[in-house]
Formats: sequence, C-alpha cells, structure tokens
Amino acid sequence: MAIKIVTDTSCDLPEEYLHKYAIEMLPLKVTFANDQTFLDRFEISPALFVKKMQSSKELPKTSAPDPATFVKCFEKGLKEFGQVLFISISSGLSSTYQTAQLASQMINSPNIRLFDTLTASLGTGIAAINAAEMAARGLTLDALLDQLLKFRQTREVLFTLDTLENVVKGGRLSKLQGMAGTVLNIKPILRGNAQGVPEVAEKVVGRKKAMQRLAAMLGEVYDRNLLKDKFIGISHVACPEDAQHFAQVIKEKYQPQKEIIIAEMGATIGTYAGVGGLMVNVF
Repeated sequence: MAIKIVTDTSCDLPEEYLHKYAIEMLPLKVTFANDQTFLDRFEISPALFVKKMQSSKELPKTSAPDPATFVKCFEKGLKEFGQVLFISISSGLSSTYQTAQLASQMINSPNIRLFDTLTASLGTGIAAINAAEMAARGLTLDALLDQLLKFRQTREVLFTLDTLENVVKGGRLSKLQGMAGTVLNIKPILRGNAQGVPEVAEKVVGRKKAMQRLAAMLGEVYDRNLLKDKFIGISHVACPEDAQHFAQVIKEKYQPQKEIIIAEMGATIGTYAGVGGLMVNVF
C-alpha cells in the first residue's frame, strides 16, 4: 500500500514543494476582530494576511480544522492510497493534533497515523518532505514513523522578532514593556523547547545582531557535519530580503548539501511572529 502524506497550512511549504512531494494541506482558520474568518492560504494569502493584520487593533485568532475536515481527508486518503500519515504543527501551539486524534478515533482504522512535529512553520513542512521521501523509498508506515521520531530528537527552531507589537497585542507583554523594548531596540531570540513551545532564549540589541546570533546559534546546537545533511528552512513575515541574506550567511557558514527552503509565513505562525519575524528550522 502507498502512504498519503498530509499536513496543515502552518507548514508554510511553497506550492512547488507541495506539488513535487504530493503533500496535501489542511487549512487552519484565522479570524479577525470584525469576525471575518478565512482558511489560511486557501482564502487568504500571506501578503493579504499581513495587510489585514497591520490594520487591525487586535491580534487575529487562529483555530484548528474541524474534525469533519480531517475525517473527509483521511477517508479519501485511505480509499486512494490505503494508508495516511498526518504531520502536525506542535501540539504545544495548536489543538490541530488533538483534533486529528479525534478524527482518527472516529474512523478507527489502523492505517491512519499521526505525527506531532513539536515544531512549526517550515519545521513541520520539512518533516512532511522527509516523510514523503521515505514513503517514496518504500519504507513501511511503522519504519517511517520511527525515523521521524529520531529526526524529532534533533529538530531545532530558532527565530527573532523585529517588532513587539504582536506580543503586546497578544497580552504577553504590557504596553509599557513593549514601548521600552521598542525604544531600546531589543530583539528577542526564541527557541522551541522540548514541548514544542517557544521560549525567549536571548535578547539582543538591533536587527543585525539578532540575525548574526541566529546564525551562530545553529553552529552551537549542531555539529557542522550533521548540519550539512539536514534540510534547513527559513520562513519570514514580509521581509524577503532579510530571509535571502540570512540564507546566504547560512550557506557560507555551514555549506549545507541540501537546498535551503525559503518561504513566507502564513497566518498561523505569522500572527505571533509579526512583521519582520524571521525563523530558521532544521528537522
């Protein structure tokens, strides 16, 4: 039996990668203060999302696909492929994984498996690519999951925020703290913890230093030779020049053998990162 690889729109994979690896996406939802709700990437592009987010006084809210959406997708995948593997955004960030579990229980098939990446954005996307490549090589569903679990042990997500606006809107910082951080030009660097939740790892002054520190931290986390064989993903919110520059720094510093994937963040992660958010994922 073949294996259908499914993920969610938080993966931020560009369309060409979805097509190349035959990966299907299920959309999370984003709701703005006026109660306008859109299906991430299906009904609102990253560019339009940024425009609407900037004009909103309140932070948009994101939500998981409903169980019926999962059931329909899983049943279709079983019918066409025989087996389904769902690659999910971190259960520490979204209820998507838990909703997929509910849908799987409703269908009650041994040929549906779920994988919690404990990461987000291109970390989830790269996990889906790895799964698709292994499925194409003929790995069984169990063997594929075993490999993904091993990859997850060495996953890494690091990112920096260029603005504290969304952190203030989301209630994680007071307005006074946000103003102080802005005046001092503080750029927090965050790192995903063992539960797949971002935590502030460091605070630096200035965008340039933040990007330099991100690049250096990769080398502190990984052995240089190990990093060469990994997929690296760089995602951003409306700062493509910074993403391209950062990718070039990574290429020169670590000489990765695989292509570095660069992508815009969709609504799911972009809501929290804010304009200028820059993330690097290794899975």
